[in-house]
Amino acid sequence: MHRLTTGSPFEARLAYSRAVVKGDWCFVSGVTGYDYADMTMPEDACQQARNCFTTIFLVLEQAGFAPADIVRVQYTITDAALVDVIAPALSDALGDIRPAATMVVAGLIRPEMRVEIEVTAFCG
Repeated sequence: MHRLTTGSPFEARLAYSRAVVKGDWCFVSGVTGYDYADMTMPEDACQQARNCFTTIFLVLEQAGFAPADIVRVQYTITDAALVDVIAPALSDALGDIRPAATMVVAGLIRPEMRVEIEVTAFCG
């Protein structure tokens, strides 16, 4: 088993890995819209979703996986009205991949967070 980190302060403080690779599987934990280079969060939920995918794709690459290996995705949004707002980012990132998906409306751990995305990838 191999664990990956992005260096996010949340990972160490909340005791989790950004991703875990086990054999042909890669499990990427929930990613929010922070730009981890400077820990800024855009106001726009669509940009938050785009930032999520930037981080997810980077982590997958580090783990030896490609975006096309994504087989499952879970979106968590803080308001059902955000579905239409984030749809362009979802389509741009996963439109050709079309993994199995679930969308949940729930609160997130910080008020500025509007979107959290987690994926599972399989390369076998």
